[in-house]
Amino acid sequence: MSYGYTLNLVSLNKSASARSIGVKLGRTCIKHGVPVADVAERLGVSRQTIYHWFSGKSRPSEQMASKIEKLITQLER
Repeated sequence: MSYGYTLNLVSLNKSASARSIGVKLGRTCIKHGVPVADVAERLGVSRQTIYHWFSGKSRPSEQMASKIEKLITQLER
């Protein structure tokens, strides 16, 4: 299991729509073992917000989506 990710969060992320940039971020972070706390700090939001994005319970704003796209690009390198 990736660092810091519960089976429940991984399951919620897998079943959520990949059309959401938050879910896409979650899949990238889980794949690369990037801790939720690190993602939250880098984006300036709470860990709870990150969990909600990863699980598809909520979506980031358009402004935040741009930051997330950049972060995903960095993580995929």
